[in-house]
Amino acid sequence: MKPGSYKLEELPGGNLTIVLCDDWNRDVTLPGIDILHRALDENTGINALSFESSALGDWDSMLVLFLKDVKNLAMARDMQFDGANLPTGAQQLLSLAFAVPEREGAKKETASSGLLTRVGNETILVFNQAYALLGFMGEVVYALLRFFVGRARYRARDLFLFIQEAGFEALPIVSLISFLIGVILAFVGAYQLAVFGAEIYVADLVAIGMTREMGPIMAAIIMAGRTGAAYAAQLGTMQVNEEIDAFKTLGVSPMEYLVLPRILALTLMMPLLVLYADVLGIAGGMLVGVYLFDITMVQYINQSLESLNLTNIFLGVSKGLLFGLLISSAGCFQGIQSGRSSAAVGQATTAAVVMSIVGIVVFDSILAVVTTILDI
Repeated sequence: MKPGSYKLEELPGGNLTIVLCDDWNRDVTLPGIDILHRALDENTGINALSFESSALGDWDSMLVLFLKDVKNLAMARDMQFDGANLPTGAQQLLSLAFAVPEREGAKKETASSGLLTRVGNETILVFNQAYALLGFMGEVVYALLRFFVGRARYRARDLFLFIQEAGFEALPIVSLISFLIGVILAFVGAYQLAVFGAEIYVADLVAIGMTREMGPIMAAIIMAGRTGAAYAAQLGTMQVNEEIDAFKTLGVSPMEYLVLPRILALTLMMPLLVLYADVLGIAGGMLVGVYLFDITMVQYINQSLESLNLTNIFLGVSKGLLFGLLISSAGCFQGIQSGRSSAAVGQATTAAVVMSIVGIVVFDSILAVVTTILDI
């Protein structure tokens, strides 16, 4: 078995013929196109490439890879490529290789890219993501408007299913975390207050801390990791299976049929979960105050009620409403924007959780500054 090789024969009229010889398969060492490169560089009058395959032996996909490189070279130099004398199978495989153009962005950036190039690419990516997010929020607002006027196309049973998943089914994890947060707040505060003999004020600390900050934040973080990630994974999987494309083909808006019920469900349930988390957190603080310090249950409840007001409760519930909208939007956005592979679904899920938690912390910080300035 002789290794594959080729010879170059220049014909009149600027035509260069590539004569293929011997076997072209994985069992032999195959030549590259360096010789062809040099020949074209030395003779700039060549404007067409053709082939002669009468001396060609056995061949497989290795020959097709060589032909693909030659055709790319011809296209790069704006030369005519004539493959009429190639084996029929090779012609068909070569046509198939060039039938669909390479998707833009399919190739990853090489490690040799400079720092400035990488920074530029990341900057462009950030602006593209911001533009996509702005368009997504516009579509969400439009879907909500159609919902309020009764023209949105969605299934009511889906909405109730998502309400159940984001509400009742989330109670166990919210109960555990909120109760333990209340216990931690009581422990941290009570031992410091005990120095001054003011253990009773641990009730104020836990009640105000849970209703204004810890209740909304902890409930939101739990739902970001539980429900927001689930939304991203569900919609990302539908993107992979081309189900979202099918909705568009049938004239059904994915924003109304898929995204709207999820956003409504979590946005409606978050304020209730915040109230539930507040009650469980106060109960956890009461457990510490009653069993570790000289405080009766009645004293603790009365002190908690005296320290609370509608402003604190309303502020926490309002945060829950905002966080619910943020988490559901982030999860649905990352799911809709997901690529069409299993790895892309995982990346979308991670991005949804990160985006939700960052948004929660940023918006809570802004609200803390605003409420402090307004003395709320």
